[in-house]
Amino acid sequence: MAKRYFLSSWLSIGLLGTGAWTAAQDDPAQIRVNVNLVQLNVAVTDAKGNYVTGLRPQDFIVTEDRIPEKVATFEEGIEPARDLADANPPVGEIAAENTGQAGGQAPADPPLQPSVSRYSDASVFILFDTSNYMYRGFVFAQDAIAGFVRSLQTASKVAFYSYSRDLSRVAPLTTDRTQVLQGVRSTVAGDDAALYNCLLMTVKDAARITGRKVIVVFSNGPDNASLVPPEDVAELAQSTGTIIYMVSTQEAQLEPISTAVFERMSKATGGKAYFAKSWRDETKAFASIRDDLAHLYSLSYYPQPNSNRGWRTITVRLVGKDLQKYHLRTRDGYRLQQTKASE
Repeated sequence: MAKRYFLSSWLSIGLLGTGAWTAAQDDPAQIRVNVNLVQLNVAVTDAKGNYVTGLRPQDFIVTEDRIPEKVATFEEGIEPARDLADANPPVGEIAAENTGQAGGQAPADPPLQPSVSRYSDASVFILFDTSNYMYRGFVFAQDAIAGFVRSLQTASKVAFYSYSRDLSRVAPLTTDRTQVLQGVRSTVAGDDAALYNCLLMTVKDAARITGRKVIVVFSNGPDNASLVPPEDVAELAQSTGTIIYMVSTQEAQLEPISTAVFERMSKATGGKAYFAKSWRDETKAFASIRDDLAHLYSLSYYPQPNSNRGWRTITVRLVGKDLQKYHLRTRDGYRLQQTKASE
């Protein structure tokens, strides 16, 4: 069956993103932006792929559209997040529109009060392919996922979803590992694969969660039933700070389009894509994801005033010559979600 991808303009309407635009109450010709805390998860590795530990907040430089940002909270690995008191959030900003005045201003919103999120209490959503692509190796995939669930000691909550043509929320986000494992064992295979439709709904679920949020997808084949393009899914994940890891099999890798999409989507969100040739490789892939989650640096900041209402580019660098040899992996930006003011 041919893929059916259609642009979905409704994606940018009514979703909870990193920031929101609303009409200024005192002037309908002006637009007010209230920007929430932007959360980044950054992996730092050396030339051999080993994780670099022991970095401090002052070792990182974060810019948004080339505007320097102040880190508000910082966390390494599974350590508790630290609230950096001097990084107070900026006040609300006003962008002039059709006023005939450059840089029009209106009374600023009161400063937001920073809060500390325990990013080490990660929320992990597992999305398992139960389409008819999964008849081969189904039990081995279940075993690999079950082992991954047992190993997630640093995650406060785990959810297990499955998909074929429709999404099934088998085990909602919970701390009960037994419930999740029972959900894994209860799945059966059959029907077409609507991966991107179901992944979009999973990203929406994750977007409601504060703190570090991760989606781990296990897929055995291409998407042959979705109406949503993968680019829309990746952009929403970026804008909500959701990391996507893709674990796929050799069967999926045989299709170049799926391979490229999986790699682009995971990279755009700060995750990774794995292609397993055997059940042992599947287990190794899940172990690698677990290690990645345990070594991520979590940084957050309140964006400085910025008139850009579209895609905002995020850049993270390390300070000092001694640190330039390391490699950084994180999401590269987000799009503000625009909403209309209620009348």
